[in-house]
Amino acid sequence: MLSNREGQRVPNVTFRLRQDNKWVNVTSDDLFAGKTVIVFSLPGAFTPTCSSTHVPGYNQLAKVFKDNGVDDIVCISVNDTFVMNEWAKDQEAQNITFIPDGNAEFTEGMGMLVDKTDLGFGKRSWRYSMLVKDGVIEKMFIEPEEPGDPFKVSDAETMLAYINPEAVKPNLVSLFTKVGCPFCAHAKEMLTERGIDYEEIVLGKGVTPRTLKAVTGASTVPQVFIDGKLIGGSEALEAYLTAS
Repeated sequence: MLSNREGQRVPNVTFRLRQDNKWVNVTSDDLFAGKTVIVFSLPGAFTPTCSSTHVPGYNQLAKVFKDNGVDDIVCISVNDTFVMNEWAKDQEAQNITFIPDGNAEFTEGMGMLVDKTDLGFGKRSWRYSMLVKDGVIEKMFIEPEEPGDPFKVSDAETMLAYINPEAVKPNLVSLFTKVGCPFCAHAKEMLTERGIDYEEIVLGKGVTPRTLKAVTGASTVPQVFIDGKLIGGSEALEAYLTAS
């Protein structure tokens, strides 16, 4: 049975990272001493739930967590540093520190090492999250021990609700753009000036004008969505932001 370790210190281990083509040692103290840190651990880099939901959820709420006293968000997986580095690039999750627990020392010390040989994974981490203050675990959310890969309690929303249930979450903003478009540049400037994070969907990078027309009903860019609602072009965005 997986044990809840609230009130205990995190395992004291040294992680081997590859940074700028050099080997770098990062210790538990480097990650946790004197800091408030969210950790979420998962079965493997590039796996479906981890890539589509777990990492993006924490990345999207990173600023909210910071506003509520969190210094860093750390993702730990029993993978080597090369895999974790490539996954970090693929995820474009600049708000998260990806830590490879290649020898599973941290995961084993947490009591979260499980057997995934049926999937050809070998020993991996069970999915969980925790809030760590100065190296001491304040709160853990451990996924229920049931078949498969449950994902019910270790998500970013659950952690935020624990830290501050009244926290204001950011709007989800996406905009269609194309290279060299001055109106697109103006839209992005307006969002940046107001500290609003956004996802940019660039025409020509797997997205065609036909896609733009099908999704937005328009043939010009930018086209801005906020929380799933189509706002429109740069003038419509300016009006929306002025009225907000």
